[in-house]
Amino acid sequence: MATVAIYSLFIINKSGGLIHYKDYGSAGRMDTNDSLRLASLWHSMHAISQQLSPTPGCNGIDLLQAHNFDLHCFQSLTGTKFFVVCETGAPNMEFLLRAIYELYTEFALKNPFYEMEMPIRCELFDFNLAQVIQKDRVALLGR
Repeated sequence: MATVAIYSLFIINKSGGLIHYKDYGSAGRMDTNDSLRLASLWHSMHAISQQLSPTPGCNGIDLLQAHNFDLHCFQSLTGTKFFVVCETGAPNMEFLLRAIYELYTEFALKNPFYEMEMPIRCELFDFNLAQVIQKDRVALLGR
């Protein structure tokens, strides 16, 4: 099975603040300010799309397709957004985003030292996230 390129992962809190960013070797690496701007921009676009949608009950943008990449987004019930930038046509990214959400709930939210809405600084989360991303490149996409 061919591997899928995952370029980067962003986790944004409900007020639009970047709480986690990981670059997976994309060609144009971003500095901290650029990643903060991109997270804020995506949060704003997601909120605006909910209001502009002609369909009642719209949850915002789930997929943004560009010529060179796709941006997949999952929003939890609490408003935390998880989005991954990957190569175009990458299948089953919603499974990956849900797996990352499960890691977030298991290793960040259940950590007694983690403060809600603050940047994620948890070694177990980082370790398990690296494993899920590695598995995704081979196994998770086969679901």
